[in-house]
Amino acid sequence: MEAQASASASAPAPTLAPPVVNAEYYKEIERARRYLRALISSKNCAPMMLRLAFHDAGTYDALTKTGGPNGSIRNPQELNHSANRGLETAVDLCEKVKRKHPCITYADLYQLAGVVAVEVTGGPTIHFVPGRQDSLSSPAEGRLPDANKGAEHLRLVFNRMGLEDKDIVALSGAHTLGGAHKQVSGFDGKWTEEPWKFDNSYFKELMKSSTKSLTTSNPPTGYSQQKPSSSAAGEDSTGRRLFIFPTDQTLIKDPKFLGYVMLYEQEEEAFFRDYAASHKKLSELGFVPPTLASRVITAVKNSSTMAKTAAGVAFATTAIAITFYYRRRSQREQE
Repeated sequence: MEAQASASASAPAPTLAPPVVNAEYYKEIERARRYLRALISSKNCAPMMLRLAFHDAGTYDALTKTGGPNGSIRNPQELNHSANRGLETAVDLCEKVKRKHPCITYADLYQLAGVVAVEVTGGPTIHFVPGRQDSLSSPAEGRLPDANKGAEHLRLVFNRMGLEDKDIVALSGAHTLGGAHKQVSGFDGKWTEEPWKFDNSYFKELMKSSTKSLTTSNPPTGYSQQKPSSSAAGEDSTGRRLFIFPTDQTLIKDPKFLGYVMLYEQEEEAFFRDYAASHKKLSELGFVPPTLASRVITAVKNSSTMAKTAAGVAFATTAIAITFYYRRRSQREQE
């Protein structure tokens, strides 16, 4: 997530009415999922869709219960935040899906797009629960991570969301996809040799990385007050240097972060397992999924309906039996 961050409060965002998450809504989610698979594959836009999902969710403040995966990133004032530069294309692509499936909220759509982006590039399956409400307003700018900063900053930002060290490292593994673009962040390069494949290459490159600095241009005005820097993480098959953010370097400099990096470098299955769990947490920040209680109420209602139907059938059967009995009795008396 290429962005700058500082803890900033805002008034609770008004929300639209919650979606009616019934059988038809689930069907629409599955239809949208199929559409997204084809769209993301054909447009080769998985990194962009994943970034959209992360940036919509990553504004959450657990203390004030504001921000989060509520679709507010589509609002012009939030989309124009320096952290979200370049995401207009992802929002426009999602709008195509929205037009075909209008009952799905933007909040669900953006998070579903992130889940599918991981799936179609070979990553883990992430359990998706629909029902998020759309927000009519956005939090103030400055809640997302600043790529120029270190461990203290990363913990401040992610702890504010309610996430922990393991989540920070696992979610950073999403940098296995795509790369940085100078016109977007002031950085330029890719993290891994195969930036369209979701695997644990990011952690392998981190462990090989050196501290040799590369010179990059100043970022666009408003992105950061610091001049960005990066370090070499080896070279790809063409001899081009791979790239890491200062926040990536932090993961191998901080002992607690490093433990997870080493684990994920050695065990891709462990990375996939933890990534799927952390991605799900991020995508549900501030969201209360349909509860067991609501499912029980639905089941009771269904049972009640079935009971009424069964009672009706029993009554009709009894009436038929009585009618048959009196007809037979009348026939006997006439004989």
